Amino acid sequence: MTSFLVRRVVGALVILIFISLITFYLFYAVPRDPARAFCGKICPPETLELVRHNLGMDKPLFVQYWLWLSAIFVGRDFTQFGPCPAPCLGYSFATQEPVFNAIVDRFPVTLSLTLGASVVILSFGILTGMLAAWKVGQPLDKIASSSSVIGASLQIYFVGPLVVFLLVDTLGLLPRPSYVPFTEDPLTWFVHLLIPWVVLSIIFTANYTRMTRSQMLEQLAEDYVRTARAKGMSGRSVFFRFAWRGAMIPIITIFGVDLATLLGGAIITEQTFTLHGIGELAVRAVQNTDLPMLLGVTVVGAAAIVILNIVVDVLYAFIDPRVRLN
Repeated sequence: MTSFLVRRVVGALVILIFISLITFYLFYAVPRDPARAFCGKICPPETLELVRHNLGMDKPLFVQYWLWLSAIFVGRDFTQFGPCPAPCLGYSFATQEPVFNAIVDRFPVTLSLTLGASVVILSFGILTGMLAAWKVGQPLDKIASSSSVIGASLQIYFVGPLVVFLLVDTLGLLPRPSYVPFTEDPLTWFVHLLIPWVVLSIIFTANYTRMTRSQMLEQLAEDYVRTARAKGMSGRSVFFRFAWRGAMIPIITIFGVDLATLLGGAIITEQTFTLHGIGELAVRAVQNTDLPMLLGVTVVGAAAIVILNIVVDVLYAFIDPRVRLN
């Protein structure tokens, strides 16, 4: 287990460096000048050159990237802003605030959306799929299958305003979506994020319902299941004790891949419900040609996905004893 985790962590670091390097170089492929965006519309040439020098943009691209990468571990001194302690992701060109502080302030919003929606997806998607497989061919199976087709065709930016109009503005059953830190009031945090969780998870829940149903039916047709039944085990015991374990392995594998899509969906959900997470930072960074903020958001988002995928890999051993991580 230890060697597996070490290999995954080393691989994760390589992936993050590669992603940051590609993002850094693609940013400079954009014709817009970041120094001019920082300096403003009315900026004399001598001031523009001074800004480039203070931001280190008069150096070769590889040197600029190395300075950015090393600052994460040892910090960096900026002529324009002063010392930036590690982990330093630079200062925003648009707001002049430390990028790391801005991400730390807003990342809990995006993390709450992603984790909360994951719980809804795995709970309702897998449970509904298992019930559909248990009652295959019966009304419950047909209702679940039909509902999953409808849910998979819906979009966040359409469902979000519609749910708010019905449950908040018309019926008054739930408060308008907003973010309250979990440490301040867990109940308010839960209630105010309930609508965004449901909206974000609709498409994924529908897909996992169909996937779970298909995998369960496939497992129920395996030889070891027929053998268990031939030995006298009840259908309920075979279904919930053996078949579901084999069905969960491909589902968890796909969920690890879907985490990136889920994080992207969280960004869209933030825009739909005006939640101030890292999605808002990413959009503003692109609009303002804000390289430090764009790099910071990209690396932190990629790191979150990589870490969650490692957690998913570790879960394999607990769900199916046949899987050996070593």
